[in-house]
Amino acid sequence: MLRSLLVILIFVVPMVSQNSENPQAILDQAMSDFEAGRIDEAVAGLDTVARLAPRIAPQLWQRGIALYYAGRYEDCRTQFESHRTVNPNDVENAAWHFLCVARSESPEDARSALLPVGPDRRTPMREIYQMFRGDLSPDDVLSAGGDAPQSQFYAYLYAGLYLEALGDAQGGLSHIRTAAEDRYMGGGYMHAVARIHVDLLERRE
Repeated sequence: MLRSLLVILIFVVPMVSQNSENPQAILDQAMSDFEAGRIDEAVAGLDTVARLAPRIAPQLWQRGIALYYAGRYEDCRTQFESHRTVNPNDVENAAWHFLCVARSESPEDARSALLPVGPDRRTPMREIYQMFRGDLSPDDVLSAGGDAPQSQFYAYLYAGLYLEALGDAQGGLSHIRTAAEDRYMGGGYMHAVARIHVDLLERRE
């Protein structure tokens, strides 16, 4: 999922250069808005990028995550189904699709609709996929995370998101809080997702 859009936009932006709006600048601002927790502004910006540069719209997995936090679960689902056409091996894409469907329908429906994936070689992505498929437990995923900080980060993040989707809000939040810790800042944009998730939940308490 962590594929850059910058190179893609270099080729797409000239095609829309007659438009007074600059997709790259809007994307940069939307990413900044999301990382600052300004979800509505981030969604508006990413929607605009998708409109101005439709050829890259399937690449906008960041838009799918922002839509999830905005509560637009059907649009979120559609975005990740679209992203699979350009990134078919990505377990994270299937996981977020599951989360969107679980919110809009049910965890059972989400499991039935789980997107197939190819060989995502990152640790512990195989185990994360098996967890969402119902074949492994969150504890199995945490064990598979091993000692590498980045692998541990993904294990905690997706175990927490999965538990939350199944209705275990406290168990989920505990794991996502761990993923949001500063020691996992190497998780990049997804670390910001963990931090924002915790912030949004704590605001609601």
